[in-house]
Amino acid sequence: MKKISNPCNGLKGIFPVPGDKSVSHRALMLGALARGRTEIRGLLEGEDVLRTADAMRALGAFVEKRADGVWIVEGRPLREPAGPLYMGNAGTGTRLLAGLVSSYPFKTTFTGDPSLSSRPMKRITEPLSLNGAVFETTGGKLPMTVFGTGAAKPIRYRLPVASAQVKSAILLAGLNADGETVVEEPVPCRDHTERMLKAFGADIRRDGESIVLRGKAVLTGQSVDVPADISSAAFPIVAALITPDSELVLKNVGLNPLRAGILDVLAEMGARIVYENRREISGEPVADLRVFSSELRGVSVPADKAPSMIDEYPILAVAAAFAKGESRFDGLAELRVKESDRFEAILRGLSANGAAVEADGDSLIIKGCEKKPCGGGVIRAKLDHRIAMSFMVMGTASQNGVVIDDDESVSTSFPDFAALMNERGANIHDYRD
Repeated sequence: MKKISNPCNGLKGIFPVPGDKSVSHRALMLGALARGRTEIRGLLEGEDVLRTADAMRALGAFVEKRADGVWIVEGRPLREPAGPLYMGNAGTGTRLLAGLVSSYPFKTTFTGDPSLSSRPMKRITEPLSLNGAVFETTGGKLPMTVFGTGAAKPIRYRLPVASAQVKSAILLAGLNADGETVVEEPVPCRDHTERMLKAFGADIRRDGESIVLRGKAVLTGQSVDVPADISSAAFPIVAALITPDSELVLKNVGLNPLRAGILDVLAEMGARIVYENRREISGEPVADLRVFSSELRGVSVPADKAPSMIDEYPILAVAAAFAKGESRFDGLAELRVKESDRFEAILRGLSANGAAVEADGDSLIIKGCEKKPCGGGVIRAKLDHRIAMSFMVMGTASQNGVVIDDDESVSTSFPDFAALMNERGANIHDYRD
């Protein structure tokens, strides 16, 4: 369904943010590998995570949601699935599960929707092949079949680019290896897998720039509280910052230092965000955030910042369009291999709505101005939830409404996003030509 996001008069209230998608995927997987029962509170019930839940059931685990909203996972010996695992648009789920099943002696085939089927898998198949697994892909993409090995070898692998998905796939494969699996990480990226593996009882440590995992550890079921997803929280945060007369409160937002780079950048841009009730849940730092309308200024973000906020560049680009002065974001090559080519989507989307933007290699240059961007453009989301939500946010503060050609993908990470925005003052509705 097409949506139009029209200008509004301010956003106010408490804004519920869904659970962290990265943590949710990992909690389901590790719960399925652990002995005993795992209870997960705050699981993101978006389409991507539900695909992972279905996959774990197909692999033999018990996965069920109780009436009180708590998810129960009981580990059982994994088995070959009866048919292909359809993963929808879940890139994280697919790549991590490929690593997990690569060390089991059975065949697993992964399929996905058109967006997922266009994404490269060579970045995981190359290192995972070193442990003895065999992969058959379709031109390096899905459909992909993993012929797992019953005698997984521990490997040492140096990440050529910062990628939590590749790192995590290798570590999950190493759980069954007899010896130490080592991932060398020149540039640190999100560490949810390491934190959760340790909580479940794995022997894992950091040694300089290396993560060292000893295989054959016995994992034990845990109680997991999933923090609110900083990547999802970024959308209402920026919406409040750029929309006059706004004040939103977002509770339990995850502040993992390898994920929350966007908050540092927004602070540098002049964002007024107050941190309240800082604490730790399930090994992850969290806080409640109170966000106020702010006058933003342009900022330069170096390439080494990208791994801590790669998913947030589309919404950060929207913030930059409303800032005074020029913003430059470097090192964005990874944006080209996400759910869509987000680099091009940002360029097209901002240009279509009257913002001054240009590319310089893998850098984006956005020139903010004194007036609001005019809006009035049509966004081709191409099944990319972050592009769709970013330009919904842009419409709340532009001079004219912004049309999103298809909002279906938003359910993968932020169910009811438009409705929640509207309940707090936004003006997002179905659009008919």
